[in-house]
Amino acid sequence: MFIPFYDSNPHRYIKYCFVTWALIAANTIVFLLTLTDPDALQSSALSFGLIPAVFNDTVDLPADFLAVPGWVTLLTYSFLHGDIWHLFGNMIFLWVFADNVEDALGHWRFLAFYCLCAIGAGYVHVLAGPFSEAPVIGASGAVAGIVAGYLILYPYSKVWILALGRIPLRLRSYWVLGFWAGYQVFQVLVAEPGEIAWWTHVGGFVTGAVLVLLLRRRGVVLFGYDPEPAEAAAGNVDEAATGPIGSAAPEAAPTRSKGSWE
Repeated sequence: MFIPFYDSNPHRYIKYCFVTWALIAANTIVFLLTLTDPDALQSSALSFGLIPAVFNDTVDLPADFLAVPGWVTLLTYSFLHGDIWHLFGNMIFLWVFADNVEDALGHWRFLAFYCLCAIGAGYVHVLAGPFSEAPVIGASGAVAGIVAGYLILYPYSKVWILALGRIPLRLRSYWVLGFWAGYQVFQVLVAEPGEIAWWTHVGGFVTGAVLVLLLRRRGVVLFGYDPEPAEAAAGNVDEAATGPIGSAAPEAAPTRSKGSWE
């Protein structure tokens, strides 16, 4: 489909997105640990991945794989990845979109948001296939929640993507993320059961869409339109510079850069 790699959306409340960086680091470290042994990924998927039949107590895992209670796997599954491309696909979405959602929610509420999106996505997967004995792993459900949050908060932000993995395009996020969301729903309707847990994506998206309404900072608007400087200048230069006749120009809202990307 496409690979996002940059968005022109400065921070307004925080200077550093510590939680986003920590989540990327945690996912990467866990993945590297699974490379230490040829059987580590398989055993980790059975022990910490989300297996609906085990979660519902219709199947018992061998004692050697009982590392945590079944309900805990609603979260632990999201920190495991099958290969480097699975990890990269999720982490690049985190890198581009999560920092602005963290900015709008605050550090601790964003951490809760991320975990709850993973849990909500996992539970929808369990509901969609309650007797499945295949483990699901990956941060895609949590990432889908972040996509929903970003789309609701910043639908007009410009996002750079590589369409088809090679064509650079700069589009409004409602085109990019709206297409992504529609594609997930399409796959839920037509795709045969396979390696990708599409219901997890849909569950995470819906969870994120609800939670961002509840957890955002006071004063953070939904579906806001924040024109870029060039667009504001093209609209009305005189009023943008001086404000309405007889009044001073309004003070711009404070913004923060996105670290080395800005």
